[in-house]
Amino acid sequence: QVQLVESGGGLVQAGGSLRLSCAASGRTFSSWEMGWFRQAPGKEREFVAWINWIGGATSYADSVKGRFTISRDNAKNTVYLQMNSLKPEDTAVYYCAADTRGTHSKRAYDYDYWGQGTQVTVSS
Repeated sequence: QVQLVESGGGLVQAGGSLRLSCAASGRTFSSWEMGWFRQAPGKEREFVAWINWIGGATSYADSVKGRFTISRDNAKNTVYLQMNSLKPEDTAVYYCAADTRGTHSKRAYDYDYWGQGTQVTVSS
């Protein structure tokens, strides 16, 4: 049974930082590609960031490029999202997701497992 559990969300002022964590169960975590997505009220879930199985390659949505950094620690079965220079438009529920087939995808439907989400609220 694969479980993904996000943590680290909260309320922060514009310009501030947060670090999200996603702890995964599953012995093959180190072979999965991982992604972060977000969903704001009334909007569709959107891609935020992706990282390959070893952490040597990453990809970001244009809206977060240069402000967010995705990383992973396979020894801890954990993926992170460091978010700096936060803006009110970053307010959303943030989800981590696992792609066990290695599709290198930015599409939510290509991901096999999802966490429950963590709320990030950025005040102006």
